[in-house]
Amino acid sequence: MGEESRSLSELAAMRREYARTGLFEADLDPGWLTQFARWLGDATDAQLPEPNAMVLATADAAGRPSARTVLLKGLDERGLVFFTNLESRKARELAANPYASAVFPWHPIGRQVIVCGEVSPVERAETDRYFATRPRNAQLGAWASPQSRVVSDRAALDELLAAADDRFPDGTEVTTPPHWGGLLLAPETVEFWQGREGRLHDRLRYRRESGRWAIERLAP
Repeated sequence: MGEESRSLSELAAMRREYARTGLFEADLDPGWLTQFARWLGDATDAQLPEPNAMVLATADAAGRPSARTVLLKGLDERGLVFFTNLESRKARELAANPYASAVFPWHPIGRQVIVCGEVSPVERAETDRYFATRPRNAQLGAWASPQSRVVSDRAALDELLAAADDRFPDGTEVTTPPHWGGLLLAPETVEFWQGREGRLHDRLRYRRESGRWAIERLAP
């Protein structure tokens, strides 16, 4: 059996047994935001790589889904904020179908958080404030990249980056591109997933209901 065939045949046997520690209703803060911040802090303290990375799933007007990893860059009572090229696939899909789901896969500590809700643009001033904090090379990259579009080769991207560098010489401010902005995912549900033995995981979900948050347990 070749290496590739053996690896494929071993997929069914790949599994990890999670810790005995569970998640109970009494463990949760009444508000999803405080609970999420607590778990994000745990993931950060555990030194997970990019604990603010989330898998963002969107769908186009016909319901065809796509997913990618983005970085959470803002968190408050409104919800989760991330930034992107507004002409990218994700942004175009959200313009046509403004709902998304985000998953924080903190597998090394046996946890996930799943957030679902409506997505809307943030104010331009918020985008500009964040863009000003980005490293210069990331700022230039935002100008250079026609995100999600087909490009001929890497050299074409390098040429676009060089053009952006010429546009903003060293020592000058790199302004926010008009095609780049922030998006807010306002939670309708927030699920906290804790791995348990025997795949009987704990799943506790906050669900927005008539201006308040109900907490309910889901079967694994």
